[in-house]
Amino acid sequence: MKNPIFIGMAIFLLITLSACSTQKPQQTEPVELTISAAASLNEALIEIKKNFETENPHIKLLYNIGGSGALKQQIFQGAPVDLFLSAAIDPFNELTQKGLIDKEKQVNLLGNQLVLVTNKEHPSDINGFSDLKLNHINKIAIGIPESVPAGKYAKQTLENLGLWGHLEPIVIQTKDVRQALTYVETGNVDAGIVYMTDVFVSDKVKIVATADEQTHDSIIYPAGILKSSANKKEAELFLSYLQGKTAKTIFEKYGFIVLD
Repeated sequence: MKNPIFIGMAIFLLITLSACSTQKPQQTEPVELTISAAASLNEALIEIKKNFETENPHIKLLYNIGGSGALKQQIFQGAPVDLFLSAAIDPFNELTQKGLIDKEKQVNLLGNQLVLVTNKEHPSDINGFSDLKLNHINKIAIGIPESVPAGKYAKQTLENLGLWGHLEPIVIQTKDVRQALTYVETGNVDAGIVYMTDVFVSDKVKIVATADEQTHDSIIYPAGILKSSANKKEAELFLSYLQGKTAKTIFEKYGFIVLD
């Protein structure tokens, strides 16, 4: 007669093996990719995030939005960033020259235009940049030129038009271009100088004039992967996605100029 203890152990082992074979594989947590990006990219990147994460459920995008100069300083100070999208070449190049951004994994992604705007509901009586000198103009909002690319371009434009010396006392400097836009929307200033793309996300401002491209540096948005990234494979995938058809369509929807 067969040993009943042996038979019982065999049955138990079979049940255990069967349970293990039908058990679902353990789910892994998605990789978190930290993207530091210029404030003017906010809405476009939110839409891109939805599409990208749907197509790549193993990656979760975390955005750190702000002025490009401030984001640059965060990276210099060791902020854990995988990818940097700047609204200007200078802060991006500083990081590259310091060996923080991989020269082989960067691209000039987008372009933009600089515009003079006023409140749509209560517009100031101005028809161009030269009208900013009129007596009834008391406050003009631009980003801080030293840390906000849109502010730097705005100052360059006003200098090249011979207006900066006259207007500097009434210029209100903001932490990023979106704050300059908000000041115009709320009527806290008479006018502001922002990006064309900012107007695409606001129904409270109107364009008075577009700055001549010869009056300021070329507006280029570079993107690149940080050498310190712990998720280089995923960062490369996202950088490639930003250059793809879906992302290009979204960028153009928000008024950006897609660079080849």
